[in-house]
Amino acid sequence: MAAIRIGEAASAPSNRSEYNASPDLSTNSSARDIIEPDSDNDSQSLLSSTRSLRDSVWEYIEENGRTYHAFSRGEYMLPNDEPENERLDVQHWIIRRRFNDKEHFAPLKNPARILDIGTGTGIWACKMGELFPLAEVTGTDLSPIQLEIVPPNVSFLIEDAADTNWGTKPYSFIHTRMLLGSFNDFREIIERSFSYLEPGGYMESQEMYPTLYCDDGTMPKDHAFCEWTRTQDEAAMKLGKPLRIANKLKNWYERAGFVDVKEEVFKMPVNQWPKDPEYKMLGRFWGQMLIEGLQGFSLALFTRAFGWTVEEIEVYLVKVRKAIADKNVHAYHKVYVVYGRKPTPEEQRAKEAKTASKSA
Repeated sequence: MAAIRIGEAASAPSNRSEYNASPDLSTNSSARDIIEPDSDNDSQSLLSSTRSLRDSVWEYIEENGRTYHAFSRGEYMLPNDEPENERLDVQHWIIRRRFNDKEHFAPLKNPARILDIGTGTGIWACKMGELFPLAEVTGTDLSPIQLEIVPPNVSFLIEDAADTNWGTKPYSFIHTRMLLGSFNDFREIIERSFSYLEPGGYMESQEMYPTLYCDDGTMPKDHAFCEWTRTQDEAAMKLGKPLRIANKLKNWYERAGFVDVKEEVFKMPVNQWPKDPEYKMLGRFWGQMLIEGLQGFSLALFTRAFGWTVEEIEVYLVKVRKAIADKNVHAYHKVYVVYGRKPTPEEQRAKEAKTASKSA
């Protein structure tokens, strides 16, 4: 598996915690009586290749004035620079507030190993490390943008979750959040998570559905933000990175084999149009987050899919930003939370026997 612990990177800041994996020394040396020394040239070549891989993680790709991940280049469409990292932190805070300060909805009981796919800056992983101090919490991402001070039971790996090898130990809980447009087929991530969970373990996904909703007819058909979402969706589909996955998650979980699958849907106002003080506050921050992130949401998608210039995109986004801030339009997003449990072997056998009896 092509994975790098960020503590191992030579150019990492000195105050980052190091989590160095111990080498496996369990090989039986009696299988070979004669051990021949390798050449110095091959050894130097291996060392050089390893350094090159580590260095490449920290050498970001600059594109249209923003930086993007170098590891598995081109797989993720959003930047990894400081403005985007700040947006991710604000997004985490808003979602957590909307969830009544819940980090998870799955009924966890003393999980031993937790995996956070697409961890971003790592805030959620750190919160889980504090909630479950005896658990081993691992966050994975394509960019080394994680927090520098973390709980002792939290570590981060730079790896591509599209890789089919996620290690050798099963997980108790696997979590994903806001990964729309990150994968060619999110069903593969769900199926792989199922296989890497221990029996009785849970997976949970928290995803925004990008379509705009409006219940009172205040959103016109030519609403600029609504039109932008359609353009964004077209670009994402052209590049093979579907955005509209949230409303399909429950079905995908069930088809992958999960049981006790639950779905909850939360409304998130686009700006401060609601009368309710809590919704008004959430909408104000959500709208501001959208406006500040709009360029990052658009640049890679529109330049790569349509060949637009940066100047053309900036002109286009002027009216979109105004539309997001328009309190006369009572628009909102839907945020889906879906979780399910991997059945125990006994449950699986009972299910198979029931299926066999029906087909007999």
